[in-house]
Amino acid sequence: MLETINLSKTFKEKKAVDEIDIYLDDGESVGLLGPNGAGKSTTISMISSLLKPTSGDVKLNGKSTIKDPSEIRKVLGVVPQEIALYEELSAYENLHFFGKIYKVKKGFLENRIQEVLDMVGLKDRQNELVKTFSGGMKRRVNIAAALLHHPKVLILDEPTVGIDPQSRNHILETVRKLNEDHGTTILYTSHYMEEVEQLCDRVYIMDHGKVVASGSKDELLSILSSEDTIQVQLSKSSDNLLEAIKAMKPVRRVDETSDGIRIISKKDSSILNNLVHAAEKEGIQITHFQLEVPSLEDVFLHLTGKSLRD
Repeated sequence: MLETINLSKTFKEKKAVDEIDIYLDDGESVGLLGPNGAGKSTTISMISSLLKPTSGDVKLNGKSTIKDPSEIRKVLGVVPQEIALYEELSAYENLHFFGKIYKVKKGFLENRIQEVLDMVGLKDRQNELVKTFSGGMKRRVNIAAALLHHPKVLILDEPTVGIDPQSRNHILETVRKLNEDHGTTILYTSHYMEEVEQLCDRVYIMDHGKVVASGSKDELLSILSSEDTIQVQLSKSSDNLLEAIKAMKPVRRVDETSDGIRIISKKDSSILNNLVHAAEKEGIQITHFQLEVPSLEDVFLHLTGKSLRD
């Protein structure tokens, strides 16, 4: 339904997005992940026709949207990362204004405003000024505004950042219902891996402007099928032990945690024996160790060298 082809954007000397190819099938929910500066927001701006690519194309049902963005604007709703509302207006007045911008027919607008307010759980607060709302409530009004024109595709750029748990749960449930019950195609970015795992059929991982991996959850987890993740608790910390572990052949990554270390290594039966011997040499006790099942967060860390919230 919607795809990018060799999509790129350069700002002066910096290539923010570097020839990426992504696609969304009709009715699919797709996650777009990446550390800060990976190029996610720039990609979203190009897909939504707010930013012209340096090269490449965005196609809707096989037709380019670069020269004529009118068709994609009819079917696309965007929930931006920043709140985009008029604080001195009520929730209802904001939606009435945006409904006119979207050219929703006058005879349908009133009913649609009530429908989207009901979707986001704010029907009983519609006449209150937006400036009196919590951050989570403002984000819910933002989502309502993006839904006024019955979009077939909805892009949400980190819609749950810095909000209360109640609003977060309401937003996640709203997105799930839009996708499962209404067939809305979703492109979702987040700094919370559990949200993407809960909502998305497939995931793209970006880093330094490129797509470094894509696929279903199982397909991405298979990237680490040849590795083990070991969580080790120690009686005390030691730089010498840390360096000794890093020098072990199977070890690919070592990170310090609050009470020990986390090791990612190639599957190797000797790693635990070597770990015990290295700890004994430094006079350190291993108080607990656990072999962990790889998570999407582990895959992300493996591919980008950063946690999702970095």
